[in-house]
Amino acid sequence: MERLYMKGMTWGWGGRRGDYRTAEAADSLRKLREHGCEWVALSFWTWQETIHSTQITFDYGYTVTDRDIAHAVAEAKKLGLKVLLKPVVNSKDRIWRAHIGFPHTPETAPYWDRWFESYTNFLVHYAELAEELGCDMFCVGCEMIGTEPQKERWTKTIARVREVYGGPLIYNANHGKEEGVEWFDQVDLIGTSAYYPVGGPGATEADMIANWLPVRDKMERLHRKFGKPVVFVEIGCRSARGCSAMPWDFTHGELPFDEDEQANFYSSALKVFSDQPWFAGFFWWDWSVRLYPIEEAKRNVGFDIYGKRAGQVLAEWYGAR
Repeated sequence: MERLYMKGMTWGWGGRRGDYRTAEAADSLRKLREHGCEWVALSFWTWQETIHSTQITFDYGYTVTDRDIAHAVAEAKKLGLKVLLKPVVNSKDRIWRAHIGFPHTPETAPYWDRWFESYTNFLVHYAELAEELGCDMFCVGCEMIGTEPQKERWTKTIARVREVYGGPLIYNANHGKEEGVEWFDQVDLIGTSAYYPVGGPGATEADMIANWLPVRDKMERLHRKFGKPVVFVEIGCRSARGCSAMPWDFTHGELPFDEDEQANFYSSALKVFSDQPWFAGFFWWDWSVRLYPIEEAKRNVGFDIYGKRAGQVLAEWYGAR
């Protein structure tokens, strides 16, 4: 069997209703493809009111619509890209989705039942859409750490998704928490957000490679436990000084531009993981729906790699023509 290796990038995050159906969005996808990407994780979110809400709602004024998603999938496929559809639930109280849930006690069972009923309905809606649009993979959750101990409920939810979507399923755990997902056997691929702190100001590529090696060992153990390929459904860091020590950070806008640190983060991860037979690829975080002008690349301290050294690194590894 040919090894699955996904040369991917996340696209769509932060898009609001209508944003996918613009000339800027089409141009962004073309430039992403020009960097050698073969897969795109089309990722978007809707809301629940608080981390303790039991209902997931659709914000018709904000969340991208099914029409938006269908347009984006069609544009991606025209470019020869495969699509991982990745719907996400966020909390309007601005608390990270990892904290969604309730205490794991018998008394809270009714709350868990209501939340999982709503979440399953949310997932099934998008799984049906993924099937209709011919998406190549579907993600059943992202960094839902507070819910992960609910093994029986997750198992039922995933089974319901399989009733409407025939492609492979993946779950996106979070770095350092992968071992807490006891139901990885229910999905086809093990996913994680690999924001591992492997560097820091002045860290070289060699420094980062040394720090990735224990992560590689841990990921291989996870693969051996479940017999599933491992995917970094999210990975990346900003082009700002010190961000390789906190790759998840998006808040410290005052940090100075540093494209070398970002490029070293990319190249070190690619060198450590790409040749592992159990490793199935990367979906880098992330590529904006509306890119900045290229002349602004050397001032941009975000996750984007367009016009930066990390973009050159990725294009070389992905074999861009």
